[in-house]
Amino acid sequence: MTKILVAAEASWVRDQVRTSLTGPGQLVIEVDRGQDVREAVLSNSPDLVILDLQIANMGGIAVALDLRLEAGAGRIPETPILLLLDREADRFLATRTDADAMLVKPIDAGLLRRTIKKLLSPLETAAVSAGSDDA
Repeated sequence: MTKILVAAEASWVRDQVRTSLTGPGQLVIEVDRGQDVREAVLSNSPDLVILDLQIANMGGIAVALDLRLEAGAGRIPETPILLLLDREADRFLATRTDADAMLVKPIDAGLLRRTIKKLLSPLETAAVSAGSDDA
């Protein structure tokens, strides 16, 4: 089962992402406050974290930096991050977060699914390789 954590203050953003992703074998976990993301990553071990730039009391950029620092210190698992930006100009600051991908809202459902598939493909390849008995 693929677990995707979506962190956004605006319910319409969470709804749009969830609607684009809902399918067999996918679990979407939602958080609406930035300060709750780290704990959600620790307790759920998601395969992907999707962060909206606008998230209550701790913006998406700050949350992404926090996740990278915590993962670097070994306190949480390393997880791919997709940032949802408000405008193209936000890319400049977002590049400093070491996010794996960025999309500008409004989100195109097809582009979102393709981006997520690309971010998750290294995980799927690793799972297939780990399950093979070529030894």
